[in-house]
Amino acid sequence: MSVNRSFPARIFRFFLWILAAWLLLTCTVVIALRWLDPPTSAFMLLHARTASTPNSPHQIRHRWVDWKDISSHAKVAVIASEDQRFPEHFGFDVKSINDALDDMESGRRVRGASTISQQVVKNLFLWPGQSWIRKGLEAYFTVLVEVFWPKQRILEIYLNIAEFGRGVYGVGAASEAFFRKSAVRLTAPEAALLAAVLPSPKRMRVASPSRYVRSRQQWILSQMRALGGTSMLLKLE
Repeated sequence: MSVNRSFPARIFRFFLWILAAWLLLTCTVVIALRWLDPPTSAFMLLHARTASTPNSPHQIRHRWVDWKDISSHAKVAVIASEDQRFPEHFGFDVKSINDALDDMESGRRVRGASTISQQVVKNLFLWPGQSWIRKGLEAYFTVLVEVFWPKQRILEIYLNIAEFGRGVYGVGAASEAFFRKSAVRLTAPEAALLAAVLPSPKRMRVASPSRYVRSRQQWILSQMRALGGTSMLLKLE
């Protein structure tokens, strides 16, 4: 009888050890990335795997650019485009989530509700898809990122791993590929054009923007002004 009673206890302790190891590993990685620049991301690795197949012309272009070497216009543009409540929320935009749920219930096209923090987690650690497992991991890592990284670091990593064109990752590679200049020299219209393609960088193009992309660019520029321009970055410090 004692053996039978001890078996569930051993199973319970085993799962506690697994949980403790998982927490230690994930917290260590996230804390380290507060200071260490990630050389790649999960999405870049997936792209590299696809690009390595025969007849694939889309190789990865990526170059890390430090915060101080990124145009302030680019920083404001992605906030205006992707997550205007980024300075205030704790990784989850509850209002946008509620709006998306309302759209779903009414049968309207569901708008995106992912924050910049969630997009960083998805691109850096996870994989494309909408499974509950991936969503759960996304929520877990988003909390860790918000706890251990300042907002400035979250935005810096986002700007360095976001895809701005097929195989073009990060604002450093994008500014060189599309404007033949360094990221620190991007103007407000150029930064807004880069941000305009973020929802679908494989379909929307910076090099040959459609009328819709141009309209998004103008909308982003207006939102950048409404947010206070580059002065709004003071909220991230």
